[in-house]
Amino acid sequence: MPQARPILRIPQANSLVQKRINWVTRLLLEKQANLQFRTKLLLSLVLITAGLTFATLLVVRHTAELQAERQIEQDARNALLTFQVVENQNQALLSRKADLLAMLAFMRNGDATTIQEVSQDPWQSDECDLFVLADHKGKITALHTTIPNLSAASAEEMLRRSRKEGSGAGWWLSDRHLYQVVLQPFYEDERLKNHLLGTVVVGREVDAKRAKDLGRISSTDLVFRSGDDIVVNTLPLINELELTSQLGAQAVHGQVHIGNKKFFASSAELTPGVHPGISLTVLKSYDEATASLGRLNHVLQGLGLIAVLAGGALVFAVSDAFTRPLANLVKGVRAVEQGDFAYPLDTPGRDEVAQVTRAFEKMRRTLQSNDAQRQQLEDQLRQAQKMDALGRLAGGVAHDFNNLLTVIKGHSDLLLTRLERGDPAYGSSEQIRKTADRAASLTRQLLAFSRRQVLQPKILDVNALIVEMGKLLSRLIREDIEFLLRLGESLGRVKADPGQIEQVLLNLTVNACDAMAQGGRLTIETQNVVVDEEYAQSRPSIQPGHYVMLAVSDTGHGMDAATKARIFEPFFTTKESGKGTGLGLASVYGVVMQSDGFIWVDTEPGNGSRFEIYLPRVREHLDHSTIENAIGGSARRSETVLLVEDEEEVRTLASEFLRAAGYRVFVAQDGAEGLKIVERMGKTIDVLVTDVVMPKMSGPELVKRLNPLLPDLKIVYMSGYIEQNEECRKLLEESLYLQKPFSRDMLLRLVSQALWNKPFAHPIAQASKD
Repeated sequence: MPQARPILRIPQANSLVQKRINWVTRLLLEKQANLQFRTKLLLSLVLITAGLTFATLLVVRHTAELQAERQIEQDARNALLTFQVVENQNQALLSRKADLLAMLAFMRNGDATTIQEVSQDPWQSDECDLFVLADHKGKITALHTTIPNLSAASAEEMLRRSRKEGSGAGWWLSDRHLYQVVLQPFYEDERLKNHLLGTVVVGREVDAKRAKDLGRISSTDLVFRSGDDIVVNTLPLINELELTSQLGAQAVHGQVHIGNKKFFASSAELTPGVHPGISLTVLKSYDEATASLGRLNHVLQGLGLIAVLAGGALVFAVSDAFTRPLANLVKGVRAVEQGDFAYPLDTPGRDEVAQVTRAFEKMRRTLQSNDAQRQQLEDQLRQAQKMDALGRLAGGVAHDFNNLLTVIKGHSDLLLTRLERGDPAYGSSEQIRKTADRAASLTRQLLAFSRRQVLQPKILDVNALIVEMGKLLSRLIREDIEFLLRLGESLGRVKADPGQIEQVLLNLTVNACDAMAQGGRLTIETQNVVVDEEYAQSRPSIQPGHYVMLAVSDTGHGMDAATKARIFEPFFTTKESGKGTGLGLASVYGVVMQSDGFIWVDTEPGNGSRFEIYLPRVREHLDHSTIENAIGGSARRSETVLLVEDEEEVRTLASEFLRAAGYRVFVAQDGAEGLKIVERMGKTIDVLVTDVVMPKMSGPELVKRLNPLLPDLKIVYMSGYIEQNEECRKLLEESLYLQKPFSRDMLLRLVSQALWNKPFAHPIAQASKD
């Protein structure tokens, strides 16, 4: 089988030198981190120069190897062509002798003595080793050969095979003796080729001597084979067995190893179509090319060493001139690392190094001014991450707590409706309800902090809201505190929940008053603010844009950095035990963040505090919608309500509220059970009151399933809290929402509103007043 084209590899005379160079290179790379820049640059450039030089020389050597390999292949092919030329010349010589012998045999009418006479004639037998005369049947009548053991029977068999092939020339093999033969028949009528009288065969033996003469012409070794047996070869006898295993029975084209030598082999079939056939394999040695490339390798190594030394000298001069100005710059950098921003830098000239030095001088001034800001940003990032984690925790606690408060508050309302005011248990029930309301207020603050409070945003004029709260604020502020209002003119509009903004203002006012135990000044101001990049850098938490700023300032005792870092954490307070829940500023933070705004605090111990709230300005018109009174829950109803709630206590309580009001109520513990009830009851269901988050099937998914069955079904959602995403916002815009914990009146009002499709203040705002 043809082998893959080999790549000529030359043994490296300088392998030890190369190993030492590789070792030095690795050592330099390991120690480079401890060297000066100039030394690093010098070493790097020297290594690059050496690498490029050796790479170029390797490419040259590789190209020479490929060229030598191609030359060897071409020489092998040329040797085959040379043999074919010699073969044709010998065939022509044998053909002439065969013609003469056939003519002589014809004239003597096939007399066998003709062969004897010709074989004894030196002129006739020159370069001929085989004479054969056969009759018209192919029987040998005369045979003369230089090989004593060539029998007439073997000659007849080879003659019969040659005549069967119809060839006038060919190759005969007898007992490892190879002949190139020519067959010449003679006829009674030579012109018409009629009546075959016999055949003359003239042959020339190809022995080892003649094979070596042919190989000497092309500087190759020749191997004649019959199948996978070697007949004649020019290699030493000791290599014949290895030669047989290397060559095999197939034609060989490629690299072979015989002994400790390497050859390129190329084969040709001498008797195509005959089995076993005679083939010739030409072996071209690589020794001469190896020696030539070895000499080239030494020359290339010398050139490489000269190039590296010359390049190193040039690189040293360049690096020395380039790196000296950098030494001063390096000292300046180290001074900055140690906190010294005043180290003098020498910046002569207009070259690149001088420009870099001047740029570094500007940069270190910027670093000095931004160092404090960077620390502040890191603190704010940590604070934001902590606030987010606390918000998730607070939201989860508020969700579970709201279900408990719904049951407590609802049953206290039931007790109050069943007891007379003079009853001893009436006061206890009323106290339970008030305590539940206070707890509900705490959960609303937790939800506000965690940004899971359901807001009812409207287009607001913040100035009008502050003026409307004036009387309430004046009652909260003590007489020893001076109260100032500085409301900006032409104030922009914001989109926010007015109830929550009022709560924010109340919490900030109460905290400011508590911070001024000995009296002081409280200032509330508003103004339009355009936050650009420079302004945002002074308040890193704020994004550039157009805002309405609401600021509350006091002249109280202020806060240190540690307290400031924790003021928005839930349940963190600096007040005495029992005088604060620690949720006021936490809810302020949550409401502002949920309204897409920002809050900034500026405070120092002894210098008071200033809270700035930035709400995005909007271009929409002011919302003048009024709050209409809800439809009372006392009217007796007869409609059918489907109540779906996974908490059993809440489900039982809400069912009792609705049945007491006269509604027909079906209850389900999840969406899947609710769907089955609707499929059974059909259009008798008027209102669906469903929790939002439930196992098996959520409230919104249940509504989606019911739309094709009851397109006019009224929906009231209820939940402890809702995630503030786009889907939830759409849900709140299209349906009524009941915030847990809820009262009996609130539940009945929303169900009645759903039935009559009348506008109603959002339950959250109302619930905060209950």
